[in-house]
Amino acid sequence: MALTYMSYLKVDELLALQQPLSEGPEHDELLFIIIHQVYELWFKQVLHELDHLQSGLESNNEPQSLQALKRIRTILKTMVSQVDILETMTPIQFESFRHRLEASSGFQSAQFRAFEITLGKRTETALGAHQPGSPARAMLEERLLKDTVYQSFLKFLKQRGYDIPDDALEPLGMASTKAHPAIQEVLLDIYRTKPSLSQVCELLVDLDEGVQEWRYRHVKMVERTIGAKIGTGGSSGAEYLRKTLFAPLFPDLWLIRSEF
Repeated sequence: MALTYMSYLKVDELLALQQPLSEGPEHDELLFIIIHQVYELWFKQVLHELDHLQSGLESNNEPQSLQALKRIRTILKTMVSQVDILETMTPIQFESFRHRLEASSGFQSAQFRAFEITLGKRTETALGAHQPGSPARAMLEERLLKDTVYQSFLKFLKQRGYDIPDDALEPLGMASTKAHPAIQEVLLDIYRTKPSLSQVCELLVDLDEGVQEWRYRHVKMVERTIGAKIGTGGSSGAEYLRKTLFAPLFPDLWLIRSEF
């Protein structure tokens, strides 16, 4: 049989994946399912692009790195804009099927946790929602063994002759990226003497800001939809999400701003 649009994209299988649980079903449950399935697809693509970015950085391929950063930035903007669609659902409309979600929660998204781990935000909670030995847990544990995007960036700079401290390239394990004064001096020199190379730095700042913007919109959407209620799965909902706001992934690139 000849390849067709429908067979190549597995359209029939894709459209069979939306299975509301509410009676009726409730009109807005389909929107809720589709939005979150689309987010999972974007997470998959972003992880694919982050791997491509790290490959470019570690092989000293600046064009590949720039292109990957620009694509990731654009995807993040798309992810933020999807919150606008979700916010067309009122609290009453969400409440009509919310109880059907039982213990399921966005905190259980293994791909989002992998996204955070790759970007250098690492905590014990990243593994907590996934049973030892499960495919999701194995995938996250594998990501924890790899360099972060920022470490790949530092390796990129080291190949360009910059003095990058060895301790900044050591495995992070469950620790998140921390500020490093010696690296800040390197970055200041790049901004002052290498305008073309500073474009990579600025695109990393764009990426960091894009993640923070997505977090902010997510928090406000949750507040708008469920207020101060406990989130699905027993999380503290918006209260927990607020704690994740405005914590930069690449602190060195933000701390140098006051030095120019």
